[in-house]
Amino acid sequence: MNRPLIKSSAFVRTAKRVLKKNPKLATDIQTTLELLSKDAFHPSLRTHRLKGKLESSWACSVAYDSRIIFEFIQHNGKEAILLAAIGSHDEVY
Repeated sequence: MNRPLIKSSAFVRTAKRVLKKNPKLATDIQTTLELLSKDAFHPSLRTHRLKGKLESSWACSVAYDSRIIFEFIQHNGKEAILLAAIGSHDEVY
């Protein structure tokens, strides 16, 4: 099931910052987003629900210390994924 990916303004802003700091992550990010759209719970993504102030959100891994924070939402009558933030473990949590 392919879910559309909707990029929040915060995600776009943080993605630009992450890519400026580490341009080599571009391929990993693209691969992760494609896989996230196809299968949000693919084992290589290590998708998990968050707790505390981010309890309505989920996280998946891009690389060793890079994470994407997202939420499942309804968009145009279909389930979609709202991309909220990207960055290192310490930056996004």
